[in-house]
Amino acid sequence: MNEAIRAEQLTALLAGRITAGDFPSAVYLIAEGGSAVFADALGDAVREPVRHAATLDTIYDLASLTKPLVTGLLCARCIESGELQLDAPISVYLHEFARAGLSEITPRQLLTHTSGLAAWLPLYLLARDRRDNVLQVIAEQPLASAPGERVIYSDLGFITLGLLLERISGVSLSEIAAREIFRPLELQRTFFNPARSVRESLAACESAGNAYERELCRELQHESAAAAWRLDLIWGEVHDGNAYFLGGVAGHAGLFADARETLRLAEQFIATRTQLLHADTCALFRTNMTAMLNEARALAWQLAATPDSTAGPLLPRDAFGHLGFSGTSCWIDAARARVFILLTNRTHARPLPFANINSTRRAFHTLAVQALEQQSTLNSTGNIEHEAHEAHDG
Repeated sequence: MNEAIRAEQLTALLAGRITAGDFPSAVYLIAEGGSAVFADALGDAVREPVRHAATLDTIYDLASLTKPLVTGLLCARCIESGELQLDAPISVYLHEFARAGLSEITPRQLLTHTSGLAAWLPLYLLARDRRDNVLQVIAEQPLASAPGERVIYSDLGFITLGLLLERISGVSLSEIAAREIFRPLELQRTFFNPARSVRESLAACESAGNAYERELCRELQHESAAAAWRLDLIWGEVHDGNAYFLGGVAGHAGLFADARETLRLAEQFIATRTQLLHADTCALFRTNMTAMLNEARALAWQLAATPDSTAGPLLPRDAFGHLGFSGTSCWIDAARARVFILLTNRTHARPLPFANINSTRRAFHTLAVQALEQQSTLNSTGNIEHEAHEAHDG
């Protein structure tokens, strides 16, 4: 990939938000047809206890981008192989869900957040420190709504999908991801559980351990006194508490990558760019499977047609994207083979509450589309002038 140039307005937008204290660093990469058109790195990937400037090589905790980039992609491959049926009862794969009210949940509903499972629970408290209790704990919780009734964005649903993939394959999710995604794409800076040797290349996360989740547990009245909370800087290990409890590898969080390799993953969802899926499978990521519900959801992704999505007004309604709690995002305009990646570490070096950066994300996408269109116009003008010059010389 050729080194990209920065778009001045994008860089200025993000520099302003760094100055305002929304996040200490930002890396963006905007690509079209597989090539980076604009990219830049700003601020400090680590601000305390030492300072490391962010670069295009900085590796971020992608948080919930794990959901589509790993779990959604692996589920799509299993759909192609016939190992997973989108509309089969989930109890076919997970006996823990063979009970009234749960057995009718389907993989499609888990992938579109319409299963009715609750948004989040501290499984590290409820499972009593035993990973093998997690599915049982999830299955014992009351549903937040009837399956198929509404979109409720659910970490529990994608944790379930990650464990379902392990049940189907007989190996860990990290092994499946390495075999099916990381090695075939020759990714070198994408992984779960970063090795200590790459710590200096990582953006840091929350400075006071699990402060955010400790507060959330108090608000939800979950007993947390006995929890082995992390109290120090989270840097070099997954930020999300449930993913940390599950060994750093889960269906909803745990993936680390830099911007360039995030682009390689994102391209797998574009029919004209994918190496891992059949081209017609990519239609699943642009199809609204939740028509008439409160969000427009495709397979593992949110669609730009969702009211108030972070896509902004200039991305087409069938563009699809996802956010990560740590401050990351990825949106894809598959029709134009455009990918918009913004990586920040908004949870680092900032007291609670963390900044809501959704307005920044919308502005980023608007400026990015405008920059691409301007670049396209310049390229077209340049080609016309070049052709005219050749004709004159001829």
